[in-house]
Amino acid sequence: MKLHEHQAKALFRSFDIPVPEGRLVKTGEDALKAAHELKGPPWVVKAQVHAGGRGKGGGVRVVQSPEEAAEAAESILGRPLVTPQTGPEGKPVRRVLVEEGVEIEQELYLAMVVDRESAAPVMIFSREGGMEIEEVAAGTPERVLKQVVLPETGWMPFCGRNLVYRLDPLPAPDTLKALTATMAGLYRAFVEMDCSLAEINPLVVTTTGRVLAVDAKVNIDDNALFRQKKLASMDDPSEKDPLERKAGQFNLNYIRLDGNIGAMVNGAGLAMATMDVIKMAGAEPANFLDVGGGASEEMITRGFEIILEDPKVKAILINIFGGILRCDVLARGVLAAAEKTAIRVPLIVRLEGTNVDEGRRILESSDLEFLVAKDISEAAAMVTRQVSPTQGPGPGNRPTDRRP
Repeated sequence: MKLHEHQAKALFRSFDIPVPEGRLVKTGEDALKAAHELKGPPWVVKAQVHAGGRGKGGGVRVVQSPEEAAEAAESILGRPLVTPQTGPEGKPVRRVLVEEGVEIEQELYLAMVVDRESAAPVMIFSREGGMEIEEVAAGTPERVLKQVVLPETGWMPFCGRNLVYRLDPLPAPDTLKALTATMAGLYRAFVEMDCSLAEINPLVVTTTGRVLAVDAKVNIDDNALFRQKKLASMDDPSEKDPLERKAGQFNLNYIRLDGNIGAMVNGAGLAMATMDVIKMAGAEPANFLDVGGGASEEMITRGFEIILEDPKVKAILINIFGGILRCDVLARGVLAAAEKTAIRVPLIVRLEGTNVDEGRRILESSDLEFLVAKDISEAAAMVTRQVSPTQGPGPGNRPTDRRP
């Protein structure tokens, strides 16, 4: 679960992480009032959406007067913000954060994540703040510093010293102390809030030596929300894709993509392999949908309906290996969805595993039109031909069964 910047900063304050003063507003008039209440000039007006790269998309404006703050807010609010992380359709901006300006001496990067290799929380620190950390790691990996924090000991003072004393030149003693205190606070926030990511980019040192988190990004582990009731209540459903939001109501693992081939698969590994094969066949997946091993007939029905609601879908590939999820349960779910929603796109089915004969019998005895593939490669080739009719069947890619 993602938090907005203003939410993350409010939480950071409770962990003694210093942040600029700001006001959350919904109108240009409120932005004008907020600028009068905050220190300035300058002021910063920032779109509140769940996406990075807001500055590149025009969602972050530095202004020199309250009137400019109002104009900036009005130009951002109510319009889709397009960034490298939103896709071409962008995300609508419903609120902006107006903050006091900061005189920046240095920009740093600071984040906490879980490192799979060391199986422990890791703090990442870099003097290249304000940039994409992936670009820094690719171009100058020596500038990305890491400190593993052992779960059995937690954050220790030496952890911070190991990072800040590798800065060159060293900041002033008071600034060093503020940096290590901020690191300790970020670790506490990361652990106590069950974060999968807690990031400050940039973490700035001002011209007076203050340390401030001028941006904040926090992701909460969904699996921990049962014990993070306060954080769960901060979720903003309007920021989610409508189909992803609907899938979440039925405990379906669905992620919408930009392709035109809908896919229904059981098991995350098989789902990823299916998407890879679709791309290798020359098509593009429209979604990631893992119905899971224990999916019920209703979950299958809902998943199929969600796939069909995506107007980009031109064909559907069902690739099920029956283990815990029996093939006959999958078949009944597909038929139930077909009765509610007209299927106007080609349907390709590949079933193997538990009760596969019963599953095939259910499908074959229905009025549903579909193609049957003997393996995943043939299924992908069938899908590609349906999307690109001019592409004739290649050797070894002919369907084993075709319903009229």
